Amino acid sequence: MQTIGIIPARYASTRLPGKPLLDIAGKSMIQRVYEQAIQAKLLSKVIVATDDERIIQEVKSFGGLVQMTDQSHASGTDRCAEVAKHFQDIGAIVNIQGDEPFIDPLQIDLLITRLQDKEVQIATLVRKFQTTAALLNPNTAKVVLNERQEAMYFSRSPIPYLRGVSPSLWLERATYYQHIGIYGYKRATLLEITELPQGQLERIESLEQLRWLENNYSISVALTEKTSFGVDTIEDLEKARLMAKEIKV
Repeated sequence: MQTIGIIPARYASTRLPGKPLLDIAGKSMIQRVYEQAIQAKLLSKVIVATDDERIIQEVKSFGGLVQMTDQSHASGTDRCAEVAKHFQDIGAIVNIQGDEPFIDPLQIDLLITRLQDKEVQIATLVRKFQTTAALLNPNTAKVVLNERQEAMYFSRSPIPYLRGVSPSLWLERATYYQHIGIYGYKRATLLEITELPQGQLERIESLEQLRWLENNYSISVALTEKTSFGVDTIEDLEKARLMAKEIKV
C-alpha cells in the first residue's frame, strides 16, 4: 500500500506567528520536520501543505515537495484532504504535525504498519502516562482503549476516573494512556471524515478526533514508549534550539 506523508504548515499562529519559518539552530522548523519525516522507510513521499507563499519558497529552498492549499481550512486534517484529492493512486496518508522538529521516523513507520491492516480506517499512537502532572494537565489528551486496541474516547480530563482514590495515586492503581497527536488515514476515510459536520463532543472537548468517533469511525491505536515534542510557545522554541545544539543536528 502506497502511503504519503503530508505536513500541514499554516503561517498564522496566535502564539508564534510564522512558526514554520522560525529558526532552530540554523534550520527552519519546517525543514527540520521534513528532514525527519523523509527518513521514514514506509513513506513513498512527503509533501508540505501550506497556505502561504513564504513557506512554499522555504520548502523549495531545501529541495522539499510543497503544495499550496486553501487558507480557509479549519484544521490540518482538512489541509491533508485537499492534497490527498490529487493522489488517487495512494492507499493512505499520514498527517505529520508541522511543529514537531524532532519527530522520530520510527514513529511514522509504526503508525503505517497499523494502517496496513485492511480493516483499519484511522490510526494513531499512544503511550502510557509517566507523571501525575502530565495526567492532570488539560493540555494533554487522554484516551481509553477497548480490547481490540481501538480508541473508545478521548478527553482532556483523566479517564478513567478512579473513584475513591487520590489522583496522586492513580498511576499506581491503573494504566492511563496519553494520545500522541499523529494520525494516519486510509485515503477514502480521510475524504469522508473531512465532510462531516462538527459534533457536540468535539465542540465540548475541542478534540477533532471525537467527530470521527461520534460518526462511528474506528481509530486503531499503536502503543509507543516515546513521546512527541511540539513547539507551541516561545519557551518551547528556546528548548528546541537547545535540543538541536545538544544533539548536533
